[in-house]
Amino acid sequence: MIFEVTYQVRVSDFTEGLKWYKVLLNKDPDFMPHEGFAEWEIIPGCWLQVSEGTTTEGSGPIRFGVLSIENEKSRMSKKLNVESFEIFSREEVPVRWATFNDPWGNRIGFFEYINKHEESNRVKTILENRLEI
Repeated sequence: MIFEVTYQVRVSDFTEGLKWYKVLLNKDPDFMPHEGFAEWEIIPGCWLQVSEGTTTEGSGPIRFGVLSIENEKSRMSKKLNVESFEIFSREEVPVRWATFNDPWGNRIGFFEYINKHEESNRVKTILENRLEI
C-alpha cells in the first residue's frame, strides 16, 4: 500500500533555492533535517524536497493544483521574475495547465480545474480520504 509520495528537485545554490521555493509555495519548509535539504508538505502525504546538488536535465514537471492559474501566473511574474508562460487547454482534458522552469532548470507548473464543481468535489474527496486509515 502506498500512502505518501515525495518528489525531489535539486538546486545548485541552496540558499537561493530555499528563498525561491518559499515564495513559490507561500510558506517556510515543514522539515529541514540537515544542511542543504528542505521539505514542504504540499497536501497531507505529498512532499516536495529541495536539495542542494546538480539539477537533472529535463526533470519534471511537477504541477500543483491551484484555484486560479491566472493569479499564480501573475504572482510568479511579480515575485519570482518568472518569464511569461503559456497556459494550455484541450477540449478533452478537464484542466488548464502551464509549465515553466525554476532558475536551476527544474520544470514546475500549475493546473486548474475548468469545471469548478468538479474542482470542489476533488478537494472534498482529498480531504475525506486523508481522514481514512
